[in-house]
Amino acid sequence: MAELGSKGVTAGKIASNVQKKLTRAQEKVLQKLGKADETKDEQFEQCVQNFNKQLSEGTRLQKDLRTYLASVKAMHEASKKLTECLQEVYEPDWPGRDDTNKIAENNDLLWTDFHQKLVDQALLTMDTYLGQFPDIKSRIAKRGRKLVDYDSARHHFEALQTAKKKDETKIAKAEEELVKAQKVFEEMNVDLQEELPSLWNSRVGFYVNTFQSIAGLEENFHKEMSKLNQNLHDVLLGLDKQYSGNAFPIKAQPRKKTKLFARLRKKMSRYRDSTPAKANKSPSPPPDGSPITSPETKTVNHELEPSTLEAPGASIPKSPSQPAEAAHAGAEAAGSEAAAGAEASKTEADSGSTSLPAVVVETFPATVNGTVEGGASSERADMPPGFLFKVQAMHDYTATDSDELQLKAGDVVLVIPFENPEEQDEGWLMGVKESDWIQHKELDQCRGVFPENFTERVQ
Repeated sequence: MAELGSKGVTAGKIASNVQKKLTRAQEKVLQKLGKADETKDEQFEQCVQNFNKQLSEGTRLQKDLRTYLASVKAMHEASKKLTECLQEVYEPDWPGRDDTNKIAENNDLLWTDFHQKLVDQALLTMDTYLGQFPDIKSRIAKRGRKLVDYDSARHHFEALQTAKKKDETKIAKAEEELVKAQKVFEEMNVDLQEELPSLWNSRVGFYVNTFQSIAGLEENFHKEMSKLNQNLHDVLLGLDKQYSGNAFPIKAQPRKKTKLFARLRKKMSRYRDSTPAKANKSPSPPPDGSPITSPETKTVNHELEPSTLEAPGASIPKSPSQPAEAAHAGAEAAGSEAAAGAEASKTEADSGSTSLPAVVVETFPATVNGTVEGGASSERADMPPGFLFKVQAMHDYTATDSDELQLKAGDVVLVIPFENPEEQDEGWLMGVKESDWIQHKELDQCRGVFPENFTERVQ
């Protein structure tokens, strides 16, 4: 009988829970449809928003902290393997063998201690901090359900009171249920109203303590690690002094594009050989005695009239040089009217058609970067064209190709760009030694390439 009674209580409890869920669902539907009012508490809703934000930030911090610890552990393993490699290659008869073994042991202990303290003072504290959120989150959800129960009981009581046919028994029972639901809701609401703001304010102290602990542990770790590194440096320095005759030679990176200037000279030679074949397409030089037109000279109104191009038998110029000659002839004829008339008659007789249009020549001063060339002195006037920066040779370098610079330690080199960037090898620069440039001012004969790792930038 006791077993049946127990089963009966369980079944009744299940039925009661099902009834509560149906009532809550019905109440929520009525509230969404606007047929029933909903109790609002803006202050509590703000506390819930802060709680969710705090939980999200804490979860992210915990995840990043675990990632940081995993990285520390990985660095520990990498450092351990590196020191083990040093112990293997360090021969027994070399001085400082025992010191290197002790340094390796202390290095391993230091990494282990650093990782363990991070776990104790940061990760475990983080886990404790986040451990309080699940309980509060479930209580917030339960408080929401109790609020729906309270609204449902309130609406049921109001409906019975406003009914045309009142049943005092049902009204009394509904009022009793309303008081009960209100009491349960208010108890949970008061507790959360006190707890949530306190939890929100505690985040500042927690963040301060956590990051202060991490910063302090890192500071002590790096301080002790620097001591070990200094000890290892001293041991290796002693080894280097004992075997100073076997210095490791510094080598330049291998070049792929050697004999740079030889290939450039071949290209220029091929270009010059092909130039006569295209002479009819290039400007001809001005006649003897005429001034050479500078690159800054611009010609205006030099297009030919269509009638002149189509006239049969006309002496049509084959290149842009002929209009320039006509312009020069016009300039000379300006001094004498008779000479100008004779030149015009000759032009008409030869062409038998409309003469060439007048050519106006305008000259402009050469400009560089928006300033008149020669008008103001440049700060880098004494530097080679395209000068980039200075480097100083830290080691001697013996040239192995005709286009390379021979360097001595202390030589200053003026770095300039490659004429063709595709010719530059990785790890190599183009330049001219400062002493050669000051003495000769000749770029083509003095420039060359050199390995960058043999130099240090000074400007």
